[in-house]
Amino acid sequence: MIKVLVAGGCGFIGSNLCQYLKKNNFNVASVDNLSKIYSNFNQKRLIKDGIFNYKLDLSNNNNLSKIKFRADFIIDCCAEPAVEVSKINSIKVFDNNLVSTLNILEKAKKDNSKIIFLSTSRIYPIQTSYNLFKNFKKKKNHKILFNEQTKTLGPKTIYGFSKIASESLIEEYSYAYGVKYIINRIGVVTGNWQFGKVEQGLVSLWMWRHINKKNLTYIGYGANGSQIRDILFVDDLNNLIKKQISKFELISNKLFCVGGGMNNSLSLKQLTNFCQIITGNRVKIYKDKKTSKYDIPFYITNNKKVSKMYNWKPLIPLNKGFEDIYNWMIKNKNSVKLFF
Repeated sequence: MIKVLVAGGCGFIGSNLCQYLKKNNFNVASVDNLSKIYSNFNQKRLIKDGIFNYKLDLSNNNNLSKIKFRADFIIDCCAEPAVEVSKINSIKVFDNNLVSTLNILEKAKKDNSKIIFLSTSRIYPIQTSYNLFKNFKKKKNHKILFNEQTKTLGPKTIYGFSKIASESLIEEYSYAYGVKYIINRIGVVTGNWQFGKVEQGLVSLWMWRHINKKNLTYIGYGANGSQIRDILFVDDLNNLIKKQISKFELISNKLFCVGGGMNNSLSLKQLTNFCQIITGNRVKIYKDKKTSKYDIPFYITNNKKVSKMYNWKPLIPLNKGFEDIYNWMIKNKNSVKLFF
């Protein structure tokens, strides 16, 4: 039985991945310091499925010896994912992202584990998003989308820098010590058990506010909800990671862009329309025209490389995925309301 250690296993992606792999007959353990307000709740979900969580801070190298689980694969999901937080607390972001990845690599080197690292779309420069958006508006085609060859040099947020630095560190450990890896650069991921905030988890936040008829705000870019993103549902991501594990001996030491792609892309205003239709509610939307220097107007993934390698593509369309989130929230309303 393949043994998988999920770093950040009590976060949104990590907890969903733990449960998915467990159901598919993997031997799964988690390591998470339970720093998020919803982490203890997610840990209880894992315990119900027989998944143990090591309550440890991976930014502390002294904690590595306390992890007795020797994994075939380590999935590095642990991060401080909120872009705006990195402006306020850069040290926290570097500790949670880059230092934690360093310590995970040390454990991988010691245990001869393989690594699948979840990176981010925010490793690309902010200016690149503006440039591509101008071209995208003129002619919508896949040549304009972000891919593995899109240049990464330029200011990209402290958060984005911490993640691309982690990517480079993984490559260095592979070269120096033979650690085998896959890097997935992912954009907006959503699905059940996501407790969204303005800075992270926007889709679930938008749906929850519509369910409860609470006000929202369009921020920046004229405050018209014009920002465009592609949406990847967590079950599709889980399916890809399972494929990557099963084919690791054939495909490793590769970098992939992974996202919802053109078919699952939409503007913030279009997200509002989806939520209105699904919930039957309309909410008051305020306008704040000031654009954060860390926000970007556009991000859509070109999945060509990852699709070719794994015969994979996102299968969950926007309407189905959003309806699933709505039904989950209604079914679990008493629990969900604790974290929004």
